Amino acid sequence: MPTIVLERPGHFILEETPEPTPPGPGEALVRIRRVGICGTDLHAFEGTQPFFDYPRILGHELGVEVVATGRGVTHVHPGDQCAVVPYMDCGRCVPCRMGKTNCCSGLDVLGVHVDGGMRDVLMLPAGKLLRSDILSLEQLALVETLGIGAHAVDRAAVEKGETVLLIGAGPIGLSVLTFALLAGARVILLEISEKRIDFCKRRYDLFEVITDITDVPSRLRRLLNGELPTAVFDATGHAGSMMQAHEYVSNGGRLVYVGITGSQITFDGPGFHRREMTLLSSRNSRAVDLQRVIGHIEAGRIDTSPWITHTAGPERMLADFPTWLDPGSGVVKAVLEMA
Repeated sequence: MPTIVLERPGHFILEETPEPTPPGPGEALVRIRRVGICGTDLHAFEGTQPFFDYPRILGHELGVEVVATGRGVTHVHPGDQCAVVPYMDCGRCVPCRMGKTNCCSGLDVLGVHVDGGMRDVLMLPAGKLLRSDILSLEQLALVETLGIGAHAVDRAAVEKGETVLLIGAGPIGLSVLTFALLAGARVILLEISEKRIDFCKRRYDLFEVITDITDVPSRLRRLLNGELPTAVFDATGHAGSMMQAHEYVSNGGRLVYVGITGSQITFDGPGFHRREMTLLSSRNSRAVDLQRVIGHIEAGRIDTSPWITHTAGPERMLADFPTWLDPGSGVVKAVLEMA
């Protein structure tokens, strides 16, 4: 079957790999129809993604069609279109028993720790399939991205009327923005990309946008009558931004790291303690988060139509992929069309 393999940083190959065997009990064979390209894929191509080995078949944001199911599978059937929960958890460790399958002690993420969806067909545990009779394949491929924001906002327990600062408006930042607004928060955006700022201003009800990163705390205080936001989300994955974000949080507030960096993060201990700040990491999402995303899209509360700005088939993607790393290219979300 046709398969796209990231052989090493900066180098994809398109090759034929063996077809899988028929599905066993509890399994489903799916045809990959759409693959969303996310920061993890871009960082893997650059060679900067933590916890990553080569060669690897990328792809964890998937819109799929069920081809066949094994014994005991009743919630999906051949022909169904589904989103995929790409987190292969053990179900037995402490976090799994706590319901935190997103940070399972032995977690394998499709396209990161194990081979993912940039291929014709894929065998999956059927329980990782979330069916929708309404969503398009493109929307299904966006569910996992939106789930990152859904989980992060849930982690922070954002309340209606609360003032939130979002740092970074890439796809992960946009997912946070979407769910912070659904929670009823007032959102201030800190972003330096004119293209991203314009995208957000045209499509989201923002409280304010800060484009100058010099002395951000003073700018926030001028906006908020001398106060600072009670919740700050850093979706940049940039170590410098993540460390500086500690200065933007009010006493008693929460800072949530949504983006990931391979660098060390340091901050002033006394200042952190003085503020009694809560520091949260947010990793992946859970099936319940993704199901919530599907419900919001089906109900029309989330409009995904502006998100996909670039599409390509397998051969075209091999040529286009390096350009998607350029912030000036205007990519919000690129999608690989497998079939």
